[in-house]
Amino acid sequence: MSTRLFYEHESDSRIMFKKDKKELEGWTESLEYINQELDFLIDIENLMLNDANLYAQLLAMRRENTLKSGAMYRYETAMRNAKECDDMACDAFYLNNHEKHRNLYLEHLRNYRALKGKVLSKILLNAKR
Repeated sequence: MSTRLFYEHESDSRIMFKKDKKELEGWTESLEYINQELDFLIDIENLMLNDANLYAQLLAMRRENTLKSGAMYRYETAMRNAKECDDMACDAFYLNNHEKHRNLYLEHLRNYRALKGKVLSKILLNAKR
């Protein structure tokens, strides 16, 4: 049985707030999972690849992931103030802020996937030798 997220009697701004909050929960969950994957990729790099440059990139990505996670958690806290909006300018501010965080998350995800692909392709290349 699924839980209903939106109701007909809710205002558009309330629906947008709930949608944005749910989306943010997905981003933070994804960043937590990426952190776990990075720990595995760093261990794999240490055991199998021994590539100092790749190791440094993985450490930098883990640091960046930690920073992005922190930013998302701070945004989640700040987002509570969006409930208090009572005009279009306030709504627009929070909408623009949400879009900024979405773009930061998506850019980070692209960068992470590229690095993960690099690690996996290097593992395959080593396995073929």
